Amino acid sequence: MAELTHEESEVDQLADELLRALTAEYGPILGSKALIKALGYPSTAAFEQALTRGTIPVPIFRIKHRRGSFALARDIALWLSQQRAEVFGQQAG
Repeated sequence: MAELTHEESEVDQLADELLRALTAEYGPILGSKALIKALGYPSTAAFEQALTRGTIPVPIFRIKHRRGSFALARDIALWLSQQRAEVFGQQAG
């Protein structure tokens, strides 16, 4: 079993905290409105444009007989924690 570096440990810890918060707020799956908010898109139009371009930073899927796009809370939590680590990692370097 590989040991986690301090940075990996912080990313995992933050991802766990974010996952708990996202799951408490939205459940394990986020729909389009929640995705727009959680991923920080300024508008529905911006989200739809990113969706069309294929630039949404987490795996997006459809659910049969449901409208909109969906993503797992865990994918969003991990992506957010990684983004934060990248920003602080660049500042430290």
